[in-house]
Amino acid sequence: MAADPPVAVADVAVVASRPLGVATAPADYWAMTKPEVNFLIGLTTAAGFYLAAPASWSAFPWNAFLHTLLGTLLVASGAAVLNHWMEYPYDAKMRRTARRAISAGRIDPDHALAFGLTLSAAGVLELVLTVGVPAALLAVVTLIAYLFFYTRLKRVTPLCTLVGAVPGAMPTLIGWAAARGHLDSDAWLLFAIIFFWQIPHFLAIAMFQRKDYLAAGLKVMPNEQGESATLGAIFAGLVLQVLTTLAIVPLGLGGEWYLAGAAVLGALMLGWGAVGLFRGGDRRWARRLFAISVGYLPLLFALLIVG
Repeated sequence: MAADPPVAVADVAVVASRPLGVATAPADYWAMTKPEVNFLIGLTTAAGFYLAAPASWSAFPWNAFLHTLLGTLLVASGAAVLNHWMEYPYDAKMRRTARRAISAGRIDPDHALAFGLTLSAAGVLELVLTVGVPAALLAVVTLIAYLFFYTRLKRVTPLCTLVGAVPGAMPTLIGWAAARGHLDSDAWLLFAIIFFWQIPHFLAIAMFQRKDYLAAGLKVMPNEQGESATLGAIFAGLVLQVLTTLAIVPLGLGGEWYLAGAAVLGALMLGWGAVGLFRGGDRRWARRLFAISVGYLPLLFALLIVG
């Protein structure tokens, strides 16, 4: 979700010269788990669990809640590490990812593979033993969809963005299934919010990182269909995103405070999207859209929980 900072050519030369298999610090292993992404994953998992759990705080299953967060974050961390392992030859070609630990030679690929598999297995086992098979199965589906569909399709078709939005929205379902043991229609409404949110979010990244993606041979919409088509897709995604956040109120989720807050946040997102669509969005505009979207999601789900 969050893009890595750009890296200078000199930095690439320095990190690439470090000996293979020698980590600069445990921080390299931590960074491979993408903690900045896991924050949002933890938030959406927590929201799914909370909204599906008993309304009374006295009856809230805190033990299951914490186990759900732990298991989901372990699986997400494992998926991130395995993604690094699968993509390190391509990461080395992009300025923004060339200093990642495997690409830069600070962690041996075999060590990263073992680390990722261990985290993933531990997360699935944690979910199975503490909150049940349904949540664990959803975690496995998420892992498979992310690694074997989205990751592979990134070099095949720009539709990978839509495919990748599926595992990206699954944590809400995992949280819901952990709380209730099954999925209801309301769970799919939460899934839809995250799904549509990811379209403008990731297309914005593709716009301001288009040269990096081109260098690595990744198929993204700005490079394949052009910026005009991308701006149209971003705005369409924003419209669907905002409509979904408002539609859940009459369908049973969210109260008056949520509706008011969601309307304000939605107007902000749509307004900035309209600026790009009708006045022409450039890399600077895309970076701001990305930043707005990162702040939008935590605020929206906080409103959903309290409102």
